[in-house]
Amino acid sequence: MDNNFVELDLAEGHSAKVCLFGATVTSWMNDGREQLFLSSCSKMDGSKAVRGGIPLVFPNFGPWDNGPQHGFARISWWKMINNEKADGIAKAQFTLKENETTLSMWNHKFQILYDVEIKPGTLRTSLTIKNTGGDEFDFTTLLHTYLRVPDIEKCMISGFAGTRYTDKVSKQTDRSEDREEIRISSNVDSIYCNTKEHTLKGPGVDIEVEKYNLPDTVLWNPWIQKAKEMSDFDDDGYKKMVCIEPGYVHERKVLKPGEEFICSQKLSVVNGHQSSI
Repeated sequence: MDNNFVELDLAEGHSAKVCLFGATVTSWMNDGREQLFLSSCSKMDGSKAVRGGIPLVFPNFGPWDNGPQHGFARISWWKMINNEKADGIAKAQFTLKENETTLSMWNHKFQILYDVEIKPGTLRTSLTIKNTGGDEFDFTTLLHTYLRVPDIEKCMISGFAGTRYTDKVSKQTDRSEDREEIRISSNVDSIYCNTKEHTLKGPGVDIEVEKYNLPDTVLWNPWIQKAKEMSDFDDDGYKKMVCIEPGYVHERKVLKPGEEFICSQKLSVVNGHQSSI
């Protein structure tokens, strides 16, 4: 296996793969079926953030005056510190600390622990962010989760009704979501505040998204034109994916010296339904 990848493997078609570049989960196989979308055009050599899977956003979501969009976590090399399997669970832990590159754009000391855990039917990813320096800092963070679907136009996404959101496509802020189920048929890029759990349902797909300490959710699909404009995205890839991204992005989280912040998401395949792709 490529030394840049770590594999978590259980019997009977349950596995996950993590790229050390960005600690990006690039595959989650459940009962032999892939549940995450990964662009076939994605750079996997460390030259650019992985396009698909679950990239990690820290210390900034979106454009950043100090450095690259979505921060440096997804374009840093992480270190694996644990990989084990027991009692029907496979898990691995990765870490990232400040280094010369991060300090050049964000002059703070920190340590992040990232835990990836699978068992039949579920994938859990957890972040522990600790301020190890002498000054407080603030950040935003997000799990940029790309879910694989057979046909996006036949899918329904729930868990947003009654929440406020910003529509980045129409540039409208403080909108209220009244749809119990969202169907995607165009470019979507919306930041929802104070959300809870979500479901993604359609022919061949039934996934629940639960989250802890991540109050917001970004919903994204680039659709036809934007997919063509991205060199690392398949032209028709928009048909096979949707990003449901738990995050702490509406407000910035402040950590004082010695404090830590813990957050996580759990993805569950419901009732044995799998993506048929």
